[in-house]
Amino acid sequence: MPATAQHTVEQPPADPADSIDALHRLVLSSLDDDQAVETVSIPLAGKSSIADHMVVASGRSSRQVGSMATKLVDKIKALTGRTPRVEGMPTADWVLIDAGDVIVHLFRPEVRSFYNLERMWSFGEAPRPVTEPTTH
Repeated sequence: MPATAQHTVEQPPADPADSIDALHRLVLSSLDDDQAVETVSIPLAGKSSIADHMVVASGRSSRQVGSMATKLVDKIKALTGRTPRVEGMPTADWVLIDAGDVIVHLFRPEVRSFYNLERMWSFGEAPRPVTEPTTH
């Protein structure tokens, strides 16, 4: 019996910008679902090599910050297949989630106002809060 040739269709490589945008949308959506307070997204593309986006948000308590971080890490792992690096979970006053192209800082309000990361990373531009979705 003759061997049949199998043809595989190669998919074009995914546009990295699409995966970065998907990750950024996932982060913002997850924080919105978990009722994060004062979520701000700072674009870093072309300004810093550490990431394309920095997202800063607050939770009302250490428990909420820890819960938001845990859920977000699980969602990022499900989307990307990689576990992001996480710092600050034991106390959950300030949790840093490094997902590669998107870096997330979750704070209790008092800690956020003390460090004021938005001012440091705004590059002279006032960061604007992420607009709330109109549908819920």
